[in-house]
Amino acid sequence: MMEHIERFIGRVDEYEQYRERYPPKIIEILTAKCELQREHLVADVGAGTGMLAELFLENGNSVVALEPNNEMRGACERLATVWPGFMVKKATAEDTGLDDVSVDFVSVGRAWHWFDRDKALKEFRRILRPGGWVVLVSNRRNQNGSVRAEAFENILMELGRDYRETHKETRRMSEITPLFPGGVTIREDLYGEQMLTLEGFLGQVQSFSVAPRPGDETYSKMQVALRNFFMQFQYDDELRVETVCSVMACKLTE
Repeated sequence: MMEHIERFIGRVDEYEQYRERYPPKIIEILTAKCELQREHLVADVGAGTGMLAELFLENGNSVVALEPNNEMRGACERLATVWPGFMVKKATAEDTGLDDVSVDFVSVGRAWHWFDRDKALKEFRRILRPGGWVVLVSNRRNQNGSVRAEAFENILMELGRDYRETHKETRRMSEITPLFPGGVTIREDLYGEQMLTLEGFLGQVQSFSVAPRPGDETYSKMQVALRNFFMQFQYDDELRVETVCSVMACKLTE
């Protein structure tokens, strides 16, 4: 677990500046299908810099952000200075430190694959009120089998740090469904796109946990490969990146 936490050390600036934001439609989905209300308390687990938490705050919810990485949590704490009702704690998915049956929603954005799933689900069941929801949200590239998508995957496979294993884990989000037998499960995919300059593209990749840091053996090789990729597929100095945001909500059985 500690290794996963440390993978994001030194990446918070790129993460805040270049990572794709979550679409506001997430709140519309949760309101319509999960009866999310403004008075509901949300525990955002593995909150990172607070991007998903901010959607709930804008909706009027109180949010407690749980983040073990000191640098990421620092970004959440800065966000808390402008949002009443936003509490930030150093904690993990497996040990939140929250009271029993104390929250209405547990949200997880781009972090589920780092958790010990069995321990995390046990903890979520402990802190959720009866009828509460676990919400998993994942922004990712739309890997549609295009030449461009395959070329980018090849760069990450060849030069990314442990990318093959991390890639496999990120595809396990749907495995949460069997862990809530008898409950209600909702799944929606929201498709979109980004237009990235070279700076934005390089910065976004550098925010990935698998990207080699400056000084690493493969850092320079990846930078060259990324620049060549950008030049090959850009149009008018911008790179079009197709994206998909997956929203999965599982209701805790009574």
